[in-house]
Amino acid sequence: MRLVTYYSDHNEPRLGVVRGDHVLDLAAADGSLPTSLLALLQAGEEALARARRVAEGGGASVTRPLATTRLAAPIPWPSKVIAIGRNYKAHAAETGSDLPTSPIVFPKFTTAIIGTGTPITWDASVIKQIDYEGELCVVIGKTAKGVKRAEALGYVAGYMCGNDVSARDLQFGNGGQWGLGKSPDTFCPLGPWLVTADEVPQPNGLGIRTFVNGQVMQESNTEYMIFDIPTIIEFITRTMTLLPGDIIMTGTPDGVGMARTPQVWLKPGDTVTIEIDGVGRLENPVA
Repeated sequence: MRLVTYYSDHNEPRLGVVRGDHVLDLAAADGSLPTSLLALLQAGEEALARARRVAEGGGASVTRPLATTRLAAPIPWPSKVIAIGRNYKAHAAETGSDLPTSPIVFPKFTTAIIGTGTPITWDASVIKQIDYEGELCVVIGKTAKGVKRAEALGYVAGYMCGNDVSARDLQFGNGGQWGLGKSPDTFCPLGPWLVTADEVPQPNGLGIRTFVNGQVMQESNTEYMIFDIPTIIEFITRTMTLLPGDIIMTGTPDGVGMARTPQVWLKPGDTVTIEIDGVGRLENPVA
């Protein structure tokens, strides 16, 4: 299933599932289902199975055209977004960094989250070096603590595209301000939907591309991650509890703007697109 959070005609966020070129409102089709994706994941596997049955047989009376539907981030307010740094060898090399011996974990704060189509914006008096980072995102489906690598994918609800937009002048200025540099408002585009895990049997084998104004800037495959998804989940849950709806951004491949000669910074009027095979296409204008 491709699960979305969309805005109703009254600007209310609703839970939907994409069927062809339409969006089916799940709660309208079955009143026992919640109206948010986070609540659906929190309700457990039976609720997700019920949503799948409704998606397969729901009536056309509660659908709307996808092309004219405004999408939010699939999970606008997770308890946390966890990002992984330097998780592709070529990206580490282009930045002159040593290869990590364990996953590098840092947070992106939830106030940075936006959905596909929403502009990336910033205060130009504070931020001047804005970079893109296309990434595969993992969405946790059930509470996870002390998870073993062999069991880790069983805790995954699904996947989506993400853009770890970064203010490099904040990230590396004043001795290194990673929290500030990674979490300005609008600097965490996610979406366009959550693709359930059953439709992505090999998450560490997906083509991933980033475009700026239609030009390919990053092109790689998730098989080149230094630490694969099960390893990342095992590492994080040694010390931290992951909750349903929590998001892990698994790192970006080479081709980022700061490593280019000359450097490439996002500017108003640009469009950034993240495309991952079998997952989707996330596109945001830059304003």
